[in-house]
Amino acid sequence: MDTYEKEKFMDQITVKAETLIEALPYIRDFNNKRVVVKYGGSAMLDKNLEESVIKDVALLKLVGMQPIIVHGGGKEISHWIDKVGMETRFEEGFRVTDKETMEIAEMVLNRVNKNLVQMVEHLGVKAIGICGKDGGMLQVTKKMPNGKDIGYVGDIESVNTEILDTLLDNDFIPIIAPIGMDEKGETYNINADDAACAIAGAIRAEKLAFLTDVEGVCMNPKDPSSLVSVLNLIEANKLIESGIISGGMLPKVNNCIHAVNEGVGRVHILDGRRKHCLLLEFFTKKGIGTAIIGDDSELYDHEMV
Repeated sequence: MDTYEKEKFMDQITVKAETLIEALPYIRDFNNKRVVVKYGGSAMLDKNLEESVIKDVALLKLVGMQPIIVHGGGKEISHWIDKVGMETRFEEGFRVTDKETMEIAEMVLNRVNKNLVQMVEHLGVKAIGICGKDGGMLQVTKKMPNGKDIGYVGDIESVNTEILDTLLDNDFIPIIAPIGMDEKGETYNINADDAACAIAGAIRAEKLAFLTDVEGVCMNPKDPSSLVSVLNLIEANKLIESGIISGGMLPKVNNCIHAVNEGVGRVHILDGRRKHCLLLEFFTKKGIGTAIIGDDSELYDHEMV
């Protein structure tokens, strides 16, 4: 190795060392804090991105945080419904879920769940895969959007945190499939965003991160450079009223607002298509994506104008 190559190598490892030093105050502040990661979308379909997300979550655990994964699987469910010759129908943005569709959804979500457990365990971190039926964690009632009966789709009524507390206290990462039960013991599919919000609020999570297929909230959805780094609740509601937040981003932001109102410290909307998006947001000064915070919450240094 000549002098130039040695200097280049030293520059590279110095940058890595500086990145670790930059992360130190965040690692300290978030030590032993609970973090919920809602995982789905493109990041779940791309093998490289999937590995990146799982490595990020494992690292969060190894530096002292208490992560929980709530995962989706809608596209995989649609694939299997088509494969068996059934029709996929949506009403009011929700999948119409009859008994047969519910059976397929439960099968697919449990398959996804155990695959994620396997990936985490392979990294030397303990994980347990569960669904909302385990320990009566997610109690639901039938969702009736605009009065329409869409089958076995649930609205979360309550979250029993006992099983989560037990797993976290015993050093496991809970990986949760969004399936719940009603008071009669019937099984219901739950929107994964709704499940993540309800769980994060119930455990008073420090952070809730949504991994999405967009950069975050943009003043102009067609211009990524118009990304808004941080919004308090007043600002977020104003953007909704003005129509700047609309379409698919609207339910996402409404979920964020609900989660903050339920006691979650900060909710992040991140581009799950970007490798190591969780680490970039949690452990660097610049950060990425959009953070939704309470009106009285303090800004991080990089969020101050």
